[in-house]
Amino acid sequence: MDYLVCNTAPMLRSLSIKDFAIIDRVELAFQEGLTVITGETGAGKSIIINALMLMLGERARADVVRTGAERAEVQAIFDLKHQPDSRETLSTLGLEGGRYLTLRRVISRNTRHRIYINGQLSTLQTLERVTRGLVDISGQHEHYSLLRADAHLDLLDRVAGLWPLRAEVEHAYRVVADLDIELSTLRKQQRARAEREDYLRFQLGELEAAHLKSPDEEAELERESARLSNVEKLRHATDAITWALYRADDAAIEQINRSIGPLRTLAKIEQRFAALLTDLESALAVVDEVAHTMNGYGQRLSADPRRLEEVEGRLALFARLRRKYGATLAEIIERKHSLEEALEALEGIDAQIEEVEQERLEAAKQLLTRARQLSEARQAGAAQLVRAVSQELHELGMTGASLVVSVEPLTTGVRVGEAWLSTRGLDRVIFLLSANPGEAPQSLSRVASGGELSRFMLAVKRVIAANDPVGSYIFDEVDTGVGGPTAEAIGRKLKAVSSSRQALCITHLPQIAALGDHHLHVFKAVHDERTTTSVRLLTGQARVEELARMLSGARITNTTRANAAELLQLGHHDDERPPHASTPQSPAT
Repeated sequence: MDYLVCNTAPMLRSLSIKDFAIIDRVELAFQEGLTVITGETGAGKSIIINALMLMLGERARADVVRTGAERAEVQAIFDLKHQPDSRETLSTLGLEGGRYLTLRRVISRNTRHRIYINGQLSTLQTLERVTRGLVDISGQHEHYSLLRADAHLDLLDRVAGLWPLRAEVEHAYRVVADLDIELSTLRKQQRARAEREDYLRFQLGELEAAHLKSPDEEAELERESARLSNVEKLRHATDAITWALYRADDAAIEQINRSIGPLRTLAKIEQRFAALLTDLESALAVVDEVAHTMNGYGQRLSADPRRLEEVEGRLALFARLRRKYGATLAEIIERKHSLEEALEALEGIDAQIEEVEQERLEAAKQLLTRARQLSEARQAGAAQLVRAVSQELHELGMTGASLVVSVEPLTTGVRVGEAWLSTRGLDRVIFLLSANPGEAPQSLSRVASGGELSRFMLAVKRVIAANDPVGSYIFDEVDTGVGGPTAEAIGRKLKAVSSSRQALCITHLPQIAALGDHHLHVFKAVHDERTTTSVRLLTGQARVEELARMLSGARITNTTRANAAELLQLGHHDDERPPHASTPQSPAT
């Protein structure tokens, strides 16, 4: 499976928030590159993340509805231009929306919450499914893919470029799995063969005992039965015909003979009677033939009770067979052939099983060979990933942290010898992290703080960005507890990651904020005795002022402004792209 790099259009295009927590209404437009989000502590930056998490399937609570409002609404639009898998998922679910995915959630204070996907009412389960892989949010969030152990193997295979070999393994696995299904079916048939064979042989024996030869036999026997049952009637009829035509004093043949002489005399005088003479002579021949036939038939007629009993018995047998095996004698004979073929097939199950077992043996060898090649490549890829991530972690100030990529054998799946395999091969992969020297590596969700996990995510994403299917990265707490060169290193790595992915970063450090292509400022204001969080896009001098605040706090001097301007200039000095913040596509309110 190939993954496209999202380097021409951002995944997250917009986020709209209304009556959510202390936000009255905010409309955010996101672009490609690195977007930094700043603001004083407590201004409401986390509210934006929480709203976005609702778009990714987090459960909603009624207490997020702004005081005085009946409901809160959050809407996000994602660009799926470079996400064919997501578009296919939407199509499968009947939620097609073309290039864009529009998500909307309505959180009600007193009634049921609602979810809409491309305008259609949907469910939380479907929302989670369609948004899986669109956004990675760092920190202690379930939407961070690195916290899902089932994603680690896929990530390693992408980084190591193992998808072609993995596809071969999956194909070989399917072949073995299909053969296992075929073997299971054959063995079930084999176990049921004795009972089935007895039943078929009983039926076939019954039909063989009937000595069925011709489908016309029943009709012939019915005619013979009718003759044997009516011998006296037939004899009386033939005697009457013979008497009338041949034996009586005024028999028909005598009458015709007496008429032929006078007609011959007439025909000699009147030519027109010649044809009648011919007809009468022909009639004489016909009557003579009929008389002789009836006489011979009558002489051959004789009562044969034994033969009649035989015929009636066979006809009764045919009637019984028709009730069990078919409507006609022809169908019964066909049934006999089918039984013979079925028995022959049963007798061949042993040979079939042996043949399929041999096929399975050869297919399993090929599967195991490919799977071992994949496993060895994973071990090598894991070592490379550990080295690369360790270097990144060192540059991010986590010098004592160490990554362990554990490649372990499976214990379930398809059995090949002593090994277990799945469509993904022999292995399961787990990322473990030791955040400090001397600590045993543990799962990411248990060992890392929010800041450590964010930096670890940044390190990994820095390594895998070109092969990662996730379109948008959101970094929260990535700068917790760092400063100086480490902060600058974090910023540069964020900048590098954003060259191929849309990246959003919530930061408190001016060194990082100065590197953003776009700068969003979150702030609180009080109107009519109500506190409201707002967001605005900073450009020009407004951005310098925010960096100056981050540098010096509430007291901003001209020197601080000069330092902020220089920091902003240095932040984009080495950037090949001009800062996107100077030409925003649409403002953030």
